[in-house]
Amino acid sequence: MKKLPLHTRIMLGLAAGIIFGLLCIFLKIPVVFTVNYIKPAGTIFVNLLKLIAMPLIFASLIVGVTNLGDITKLSKIGGRTILLFITTTIFAATIGLVLANLINPGRLITLDTRQEILDLYSGEVNQTTGVARQVLEQGPLDSLVKIVPVNIFGSAADNANMLQIVFFAILFGIALLKIPPGKSKPVIAFFDGVNDVILAIIHFIMMLAPFGVFALIASLIVEIAGDNPSKAWEILSALMLYGFTIILGLVVHAGIVYFSLLKFLAKKSFAIFLRGIREAQLLAFSTSSSAATLPVNMECVQKNLGVSEEVSSFVLPLGATINMDGTCLYQSVAAVFIAEAMGLELSIASQVMIVLTATLASIGAAGVPGAGMVMLIIVLESAGIPAAGLALIVAPDRILDMCRTVLNVTGDATVAVVVDSRLNGGKAEPLNR
Repeated sequence: MKKLPLHTRIMLGLAAGIIFGLLCIFLKIPVVFTVNYIKPAGTIFVNLLKLIAMPLIFASLIVGVTNLGDITKLSKIGGRTILLFITTTIFAATIGLVLANLINPGRLITLDTRQEILDLYSGEVNQTTGVARQVLEQGPLDSLVKIVPVNIFGSAADNANMLQIVFFAILFGIALLKIPPGKSKPVIAFFDGVNDVILAIIHFIMMLAPFGVFALIASLIVEIAGDNPSKAWEILSALMLYGFTIILGLVVHAGIVYFSLLKFLAKKSFAIFLRGIREAQLLAFSTSSSAATLPVNMECVQKNLGVSEEVSSFVLPLGATINMDGTCLYQSVAAVFIAEAMGLELSIASQVMIVLTATLASIGAAGVPGAGMVMLIIVLESAGIPAAGLALIVAPDRILDMCRTVLNVTGDATVAVVVDSRLNGGKAEPLNR
């Protein structure tokens, strides 16, 4: 019997998780059963992916930089990559803002529902606000200062410090290009070997992907519904238009911005591109972490889309750190939604500030679940919107986080294909399965 492709097995795991979660609700199986005996499998799977994220970024960036051969080539790739990242992020914020103003999702929130949700999630909002306050109290250049690590081993101990690892890896790679080849070759060979070992580990981990996805989705459904599914549905239904606005924005952004980049700059088929990265997209949806999805995304763009290792090893780790189009779009919609729900009028100047702040905040967001909500506080503060309004979007945020992570990962892959195409004259061809 022919073995099912990985993306098919992940889809089956996703479907099985949804069915299991719904059965738990309708059969009134205690939530504690799923949380204690099903969810741990998903947590282990995500932890395994996060385990290799840091060494993968470090080794692949060093290999990617040294494979370029000279610093001028690095500056060319780096310049194009960052320009594309910033451009797509600005488009994402703008699309989110335009759709939010056209659809007005906050108009359906009644006063009673607003107060009920604010009371329900007040504790979680206070915790998130406390974290965001620390960010707001920083100086204007603190984010730039934090890119440079004090201790690289301390930075490697926390996935939230990914940008510091990126900085050190690029610096390390440039230094290897500057020393005599006789001394640099053994070091490069070592990291090349480490990179290959990590890719082999990825294959082992992905064997568990269907089971991990099943556990993650099943526990998500059960935890959202809790012991009172009718109440959960009442609250979530009031926020469906908000969720629809964000999902529509994600689809529009991918269908216009990414399609245009692939069509006109890379001369690539959008359909072939989507088929090539579907495994990474499915994993991004189930884990809500672009950092955890990075290993699979790298494998997809190299094997399925023909992107060279030197480009993918540089662009994708950098993208998983600073390119968050989905997060940026969500922050724009969420800011308008909260303002509308709380009866606030946003001036043109406030909305322009939302675009600028959302762009900068998304760049600083860690590629882990829930990080976008912390950065959203900064966006709200910039527009004069009360942070307490964050409670209005907590309920559906986990599901929407899954969707926007898919766009984040798709954006990283798009830029990698475009940069590789421009660098290699569009000669690389997709490797269809």
